[in-house]
Amino acid sequence: MGRARETMDHITEAIVAGDRDALRQLYADDAVGEAPDAGRLDGADAIVEYVMSLRRALPDLSWEARATFEDADSALDEGWIVGTHTETLSSPEGDVPPTGRPLRLRECDVITVRDGRAVSHRFYYDRLDLASQLGLTESGTAAVPAPRAGAEQASETVIP
Repeated sequence: MGRARETMDHITEAIVAGDRDALRQLYADDAVGEAPDAGRLDGADAIVEYVMSLRRALPDLSWEARATFEDADSALDEGWIVGTHTETLSSPEGDVPPTGRPLRLRECDVITVRDGRAVSHRFYYDRLDLASQLGLTESGTAAVPAPRAGAEQASETVIP
């Protein structure tokens, strides 16, 4: 097992345990994160707060690994975040009050490690799936955000 894999495993263990201090020690001070709902996260403290907000919202959070990978200074985990939404979920888009709903969200993490600490952490998951599982979408449909101002609209193509 290489250093990147070891660091990723420790990050996962700290998140599941809710150990903020241990988690903070696993990131370089100038680490950069990227997340679907938060965009760029500058610095270890921002990454840790982002992760801990989900951990607080799902006190029974666990991780079900599907696949792990390591190559040189990078490690990848793919699997499911599992838990029950019993506390407020704070996000850049606003607070989501507890729904009491179970969550099983497919997610992927990619980190890059330097000197035993993560310098980059990218989070990948389907925001619409998260919203749907928490009951934040209308039954059978989902609210799709409007295109950004200036974004080009795709023309409709009809296939006979």
